Amino acid sequence: MKETRILMGMPVTVYIVDGSSTQRDIDAVFNYFTYIDEKFSTYKDTSEITNINKGLLSPEEWSMDMKTVFDLSKKTKEETFGYFDILNNHQHYDPSGLVKGWAIRNAANLLRNAGFKNFYIEAGGDIQVEGNSDKGSAWKVGIKNPFKVSEIIKVIYLKKNEGIATSGSYERGDHIYNPKNNKQRLVDIVSLTVIGRDVYEADRFATAAFAMQKEGIQFIETMSGLEGYTIDSKGTATMTSGFKEYTRPIA
Repeated sequence: MKETRILMGMPVTVYIVDGSSTQRDIDAVFNYFTYIDEKFSTYKDTSEITNINKGLLSPEEWSMDMKTVFDLSKKTKEETFGYFDILNNHQHYDPSGLVKGWAIRNAANLLRNAGFKNFYIEAGGDIQVEGNSDKGSAWKVGIKNPFKVSEIIKVIYLKKNEGIATSGSYERGDHIYNPKNNKQRLVDIVSLTVIGRDVYEADRFATAAFAMQKEGIQFIETMSGLEGYTIDSKGTATMTSGFKEYTRPIA
Protein backbone atom coordinates (compact mmCIF):
# COMPACT_ATOMS: atom_id res chain seq x y z
CA MET A 1 0.00 0.00 0.00
CA LYS A 2 1.19 3.50 -0.81
CA GLU A 3 -0.31 6.84 0.13
CA THR A 4 0.75 10.50 0.17
CA ARG A 5 -0.82 13.22 2.30
CA ILE A 6 0.10 16.83 3.02
CA LEU A 7 1.14 17.06 6.66
CA MET A 8 3.50 19.39 8.52
CA GLY A 9 3.33 21.65 5.47
CA MET A 10 4.93 19.06 3.19
CA PRO A 11 4.09 15.87 1.27
CA VAL A 12 4.45 12.76 3.41
CA THR A 13 4.54 9.36 1.71
CA VAL A 14 4.16 5.96 3.34
CA TYR A 15 4.77 2.88 1.18
CA ILE A 16 4.44 -0.58 2.73
CA VAL A 17 5.56 -3.29 0.33
CA ASP A 18 4.52 -6.24 2.51
CA GLY A 19 1.23 -7.65 1.26
CA SER A 20 -0.26 -7.94 4.74
CA SER A 21 -0.57 -4.16 5.16
CA THR A 22 -3.95 -2.52 5.62
CA GLN A 23 -5.35 0.99 5.57
CA ARG A 24 -5.24 0.93 9.37
CA ASP A 25 -1.45 0.51 9.24
CA ILE A 26 -1.09 3.47 6.88
CA ASP A 27 -3.43 5.57 9.00
CA ALA A 28 -1.41 4.82 12.16
CA VAL A 29 1.66 6.42 10.60
CA PHE A 30 -0.19 9.48 9.35
CA ASN A 31 -1.90 9.88 12.72
CA TYR A 32 1.51 9.93 14.35
CA PHE A 33 2.76 12.66 12.00
CA THR A 34 -0.41 14.66 12.75
CA TYR A 35 0.40 14.37 16.44
CA ILE A 36 3.96 15.57 15.80
CA ASP A 37 2.69 18.55 13.80
CA GLU A 38 0.26 19.55 16.54
CA LYS A 39 3.02 19.38 19.15
CA PHE A 40 6.10 20.81 17.39
CA SER A 41 4.85 23.16 14.66
CA THR A 42 6.03 26.72 15.22
CA TYR A 43 3.27 27.84 12.84
CA LYS A 44 0.39 26.59 14.99
CA ASP A 45 -0.81 28.89 17.77
CA THR A 46 -1.95 25.93 19.85
CA SER A 47 1.18 23.75 19.58
CA GLU A 48 3.24 22.93 22.63
CA ILE A 49 6.38 24.53 21.17
CA THR A 50 4.45 27.75 20.49
CA ASN A 51 3.18 27.81 24.07
CA ILE A 52 6.74 27.30 25.30
CA ASN A 53 7.92 30.21 23.17
CA LYS A 54 5.09 32.34 24.57
CA GLY A 55 6.26 31.53 28.07
CA LEU A 56 3.02 29.72 28.91
CA LEU A 57 4.67 26.42 29.87
CA SER A 58 7.50 25.85 32.32
CA PRO A 59 9.98 23.00 31.70
CA GLU A 60 8.24 20.97 34.42
CA GLU A 61 5.05 21.11 32.35
CA TRP A 62 6.62 19.94 29.08
CA SER A 63 5.56 16.62 27.60
CA MET A 64 8.00 13.71 27.60
CA ASP A 65 8.42 13.98 23.82
CA MET A 66 9.27 17.67 24.12
CA LYS A 67 11.84 16.95 26.83
CA THR A 68 13.33 14.22 24.64
CA VAL A 69 13.66 16.53 21.64
CA PHE A 70 15.29 19.25 23.76
CA ASP A 71 17.75 16.71 25.15
CA LEU A 72 18.57 15.41 21.67
CA SER A 73 19.00 18.99 20.42
CA LYS A 74 21.45 19.77 23.23
CA LYS A 75 23.43 16.63 22.38
CA THR A 76 23.47 17.54 18.67
CA LYS A 77 24.65 21.07 19.46
CA GLU A 78 27.60 19.60 21.38
CA GLU A 79 28.40 17.09 18.62
CA THR A 80 28.38 19.80 15.93
CA PHE A 81 30.47 22.35 17.82
CA GLY A 82 27.51 24.70 18.13
CA TYR A 83 26.42 24.65 14.49
CA PHE A 84 23.08 23.12 15.45
CA ASP A 85 21.04 25.25 17.83
CA ILE A 86 17.25 25.28 18.18
CA LEU A 87 17.25 28.66 19.95
CA ASN A 88 16.85 31.16 17.11
CA ASN A 89 18.31 34.60 17.75
CA HIS A 90 18.36 33.79 21.47
CA GLN A 91 14.58 34.24 21.49
CA HIS A 92 12.48 31.35 20.19
CA TYR A 93 12.93 27.60 20.04
CA ASP A 94 12.55 25.87 16.68
CA PRO A 95 13.51 22.17 16.76
CA SER A 96 12.36 21.47 13.19
CA GLY A 97 15.93 20.76 12.03
CA LEU A 98 15.84 17.63 14.16
CA VAL A 99 12.18 16.79 14.69
CA LYS A 100 11.40 15.69 11.14
CA GLY A 101 14.07 13.00 11.01
CA TRP A 102 13.27 11.94 14.57
CA ALA A 103 9.57 11.64 13.73
CA ILE A 104 10.24 9.63 10.57
CA ARG A 105 12.45 7.24 12.55
CA ASN A 106 9.72 6.83 15.18
CA ALA A 107 7.12 6.23 12.46
CA ALA A 108 9.38 3.56 10.97
CA ASN A 109 9.53 1.90 14.39
CA LEU A 110 5.73 1.78 14.43
CA LEU A 111 5.81 -0.26 11.23
CA ARG A 112 8.65 -2.47 12.45
CA ASN A 113 6.78 -3.18 15.67
CA ALA A 114 3.74 -4.11 13.58
CA GLY A 115 5.87 -6.75 11.86
CA PHE A 116 6.58 -5.06 8.53
CA LYS A 117 9.97 -5.67 6.97
CA ASN A 118 9.85 -3.77 3.67
CA PHE A 119 8.72 -0.15 3.56
CA TYR A 120 9.61 3.44 2.76
CA ILE A 121 8.67 6.65 4.59
CA GLU A 122 9.38 10.11 3.18
CA ALA A 123 8.59 13.54 4.58
CA GLY A 124 9.67 16.57 2.60
CA GLY A 125 12.55 14.75 0.90
CA ASP A 126 13.92 13.05 4.03
CA ILE A 127 13.62 9.28 3.75
CA GLN A 128 13.83 6.12 5.84
CA VAL A 129 13.88 2.75 4.11
CA GLU A 130 13.55 -0.78 5.44
CA GLY A 131 14.22 -4.03 3.63
CA ASN A 132 13.70 -4.07 -0.13
CA SER A 133 11.60 -2.16 -2.63
CA ASP A 134 8.59 -3.58 -4.48
CA LYS A 135 11.04 -4.91 -7.07
CA GLY A 136 12.84 -6.97 -4.44
CA SER A 137 15.99 -4.86 -4.76
CA ALA A 138 17.53 -1.97 -2.83
CA TRP A 139 15.52 1.22 -2.55
CA LYS A 140 16.58 3.86 -5.10
CA VAL A 141 16.50 7.54 -4.15
CA GLY A 142 17.13 10.52 -6.42
CA ILE A 143 19.04 13.67 -5.47
CA LYS A 144 17.52 16.74 -7.11
CA ASN A 145 19.42 19.32 -9.12
CA PRO A 146 19.11 22.41 -6.87
CA PHE A 147 19.20 24.63 -9.98
CA LYS A 148 16.44 22.63 -11.73
CA VAL A 149 14.43 20.66 -9.18
CA SER A 150 12.55 18.67 -11.82
CA GLU A 151 15.87 17.02 -12.71
CA ILE A 152 17.57 14.17 -10.83
CA ILE A 153 21.34 14.44 -10.91
CA LYS A 154 22.30 11.44 -8.80
CA VAL A 155 20.64 8.10 -8.05
CA ILE A 156 21.44 6.54 -4.67
CA TYR A 157 20.96 2.91 -3.65
CA LEU A 158 20.29 2.71 0.07
CA LYS A 159 21.04 -0.29 2.24
CA LYS A 160 18.27 -2.14 4.01
CA ASN A 161 17.60 0.19 6.94
CA GLU A 162 19.31 3.49 6.20
CA GLY A 163 18.09 7.05 5.95
CA ILE A 164 18.88 10.02 3.74
CA ALA A 165 18.25 13.75 4.23
CA THR A 166 19.01 16.87 2.20
CA SER A 167 19.39 20.41 3.50
CA GLY A 168 19.31 23.44 1.25
CA SER A 169 17.62 26.71 0.44
CA TYR A 170 16.66 26.02 -3.17
CA GLU A 171 13.04 24.96 -2.41
CA ARG A 172 12.13 26.39 1.01
CA GLY A 173 14.22 29.56 0.94
CA ASP A 174 16.57 30.66 3.74
CA HIS A 175 15.23 28.55 6.61
CA ILE A 176 18.62 27.40 7.94
CA TYR A 177 20.96 29.79 9.69
CA ASN A 178 24.45 29.78 11.16
CA PRO A 179 23.98 29.89 14.97
CA LYS A 180 27.43 31.42 15.29
CA ASN A 181 26.60 34.29 12.93
CA ASN A 182 22.88 34.96 12.52
CA LYS A 183 23.51 37.67 9.92
CA GLN A 184 25.49 35.41 7.58
CA ARG A 185 23.62 34.45 4.40
CA LEU A 186 24.25 30.82 3.54
CA VAL A 187 24.87 31.13 -0.18
CA ASP A 188 28.10 29.22 -0.90
CA ILE A 189 26.50 25.78 -0.59
CA VAL A 190 23.05 25.23 -2.11
CA SER A 191 22.48 21.54 -1.35
CA LEU A 192 23.94 19.06 1.11
CA THR A 193 22.77 15.44 1.27
CA VAL A 194 23.68 13.05 4.09
CA ILE A 195 23.21 9.28 4.30
CA GLY A 196 23.13 7.82 7.80
CA ARG A 197 22.32 4.65 9.66
CA ASP A 198 18.82 6.12 10.00
CA VAL A 199 17.06 9.27 8.84
CA TYR A 200 17.33 10.94 12.26
CA GLU A 201 21.12 10.85 12.11
CA ALA A 202 21.10 12.01 8.49
CA ASP A 203 18.67 14.87 9.12
CA ARG A 204 20.25 16.46 12.17
CA PHE A 205 23.79 16.34 10.79
CA ALA A 206 22.70 17.56 7.34
CA THR A 207 21.20 20.65 8.99
CA ALA A 208 24.36 21.38 10.97
CA ALA A 209 26.69 20.66 8.05
CA PHE A 210 24.72 23.02 5.80
CA ALA A 211 25.12 25.77 8.41
CA MET A 212 28.89 25.15 8.23
CA GLN A 213 28.74 25.79 4.47
CA LYS A 214 32.06 24.93 2.76
CA GLU A 215 33.38 23.16 5.84
CA GLY A 216 30.25 21.01 6.12
CA ILE A 217 31.31 18.20 3.81
CA GLN A 218 34.62 17.87 5.67
CA PHE A 219 32.68 17.59 8.92
CA ILE A 220 30.56 14.77 7.47
CA GLU A 221 33.75 13.04 6.32
CA THR A 222 34.96 12.90 9.91
CA MET A 223 31.73 11.39 11.25
CA SER A 224 31.55 7.61 11.53
CA GLY A 225 28.54 6.11 9.79
CA LEU A 226 27.79 9.15 7.62
CA GLU A 227 28.40 9.90 3.96
CA GLY A 228 27.66 13.17 2.18
CA TYR A 229 27.25 14.88 -1.18
CA THR A 230 27.21 18.65 -1.57
CA ILE A 231 26.71 21.12 -4.42
CA ASP A 232 28.04 24.66 -4.25
CA SER A 233 26.68 27.85 -5.80
CA LYS A 234 28.79 27.29 -8.92
CA GLY A 235 27.37 23.82 -9.47
CA THR A 236 30.46 21.94 -8.31
CA ALA A 237 29.76 18.70 -6.44
CA THR A 238 31.90 17.28 -3.65
CA MET A 239 31.38 13.92 -1.98
CA THR A 240 32.81 12.07 1.00
CA SER A 241 35.18 9.18 0.43
CA GLY A 242 32.56 6.45 0.84
CA PHE A 243 29.67 8.10 -0.96
CA LYS A 244 30.45 6.60 -4.36
CA GLU A 245 29.56 3.14 -3.02
CA TYR A 246 25.94 4.30 -2.87
CA THR A 247 25.83 5.21 -6.56
CA ARG A 248 26.14 1.57 -7.65
CA PRO A 249 23.37 -1.02 -7.46
CA ILE A 250 23.60 -3.22 -4.38
CA ALA A 251 23.97 -6.88 -5.22
